[in-house]
Amino acid sequence: MDDVAELEPVGRALRVVLADDQPLVRAGLRVLIADQPDLAVVAEAGTGLEAVAAARELQPDVVLMDVRMPRLDGIEATRRILAEPTRTRVAVLTTFDDEEYVYGALRAGASGFFVKDMPLEAILDGIRVVAAGDALLAPAVTRRLIADLVDRPSRPVAAPALERVSPREREVLALVGRGLSNAEIADELVITVATAKAHVARLLTKLDARDRVQLVILAYECGLVGGPR
Repeated sequence: MDDVAELEPVGRALRVVLADDQPLVRAGLRVLIADQPDLAVVAEAGTGLEAVAAARELQPDVVLMDVRMPRLDGIEATRRILAEPTRTRVAVLTTFDDEEYVYGALRAGASGFFVKDMPLEAILDGIRVVAAGDALLAPAVTRRLIADLVDRPSRPVAAPALERVSPREREVLALVGRGLSNAEIADELVITVATAKAHVARLLTKLDARDRVQLVILAYECGLVGGPR
């Protein structure tokens, strides 16, 4: 891989590639992750092309991807990584100044959005969540994403896929679209957390969604989300 700083893989720890064009940001994240026995940085990339090359060669669990990258932006890099069969998942690093990129990155298949001023522990936990096959979309990002989508001049019509979901699942999808967790959905609908989780799992299967983040997008596209609450 050209110009990609490969590091020594570590045991059964979750393998992470750091993709950011700022060396100081990568260094800070690398030091943070090095203190975690269950996480290991296996490569660093300073451009989008290097991130794609690292992901293809090393097949990490998670690529932590900056949006604004030279030679290939983070959105296109995410799309290329996930266009091929892979177990790798991508979590995007953003700032609130990058709001115009959020929707594109999610459409490209990103499983999470981490805001750069999040507490460090939240970023570490987010890496674990994404690696486990779930998705993480910070509530503040969810609200801004939905607000942006609602403000768009054209709104897609309801998707035929919704014909396959039950009325209760439709309610759950709308709540997922608002950014609610399983526990919050359970409180809202007066059901158990296990039942809420089961509804979400069925939605993922019926709607052929990669993860919870894609359900947020589908909720908007199907007209189930009217704006932030």
